[in-house]
Amino acid sequence: MAITIQQLIDKALVRPEREGSGKYKPSLFGRCYRLQFWARKNEPESDPPDERTLRTFKCGNLFEDFVKQAIMKQDGQWLDGNQDGLVIECDDVKGFADLIGPNEVFDFSRSFWWKEKEIKEGRDIREICRHNWLQVMYYVRELHKEFGRLVFISKDDLCIAEYVQKWDYSWVLELQAELGVLRDFWADKILPPAEPRCFKNSKGEYKECQYCSFVSLCRKIEGEKK
Repeated sequence: MAITIQQLIDKALVRPEREGSGKYKPSLFGRCYRLQFWARKNEPESDPPDERTLRTFKCGNLFEDFVKQAIMKQDGQWLDGNQDGLVIECDDVKGFADLIGPNEVFDFSRSFWWKEKEIKEGRDIREICRHNWLQVMYYVRELHKEFGRLVFISKDDLCIAEYVQKWDYSWVLELQAELGVLRDFWADKILPPAEPRCFKNSKGEYKECQYCSFVSLCRKIEGEKK
């Protein structure tokens, strides 16, 4: 039987094994400390993304690339942090900003309609997307910019929502706290507790474990019930 188109696509999306940098990733700031610790340690994922998830990621990346190219075509002052190889790195943190402008940094994300629903229910965008803000504001700090902007794109209809935060002392404290805890765990060689910290809905329920690449390993250590 001939190979199907979907099989061809899935084969093309298989991710090659890459050696980790041995550093914390800003894209994981605000997530479970154990997840971040294991990611830095390059622990093998017990639950890597399946084919459908990889296809979803690729669709999101294509839409993000389209928006970034449209911005850069209109204004030549913008830089694509990934394509232009602008590594933002220090002793124990390494990452890439999505889009860098003269005075701000963009971070692109999905889950458009879910976030819009939460906002309509009265929740603060700073609370809903704290992990996204920590990432983009870390880049704002390291690149000495003034603003961070979150851009949420709906892959179904290209609806876009944007939110901007100014760099201020509150973000200094937020990042100091995040990095301080992470560095203490690493220095002491202590496995952090299993504690979800993001994807909290309006009912106060954390959904992070549902999307974690280490959830089976974590359950094995902690016990299914806990």
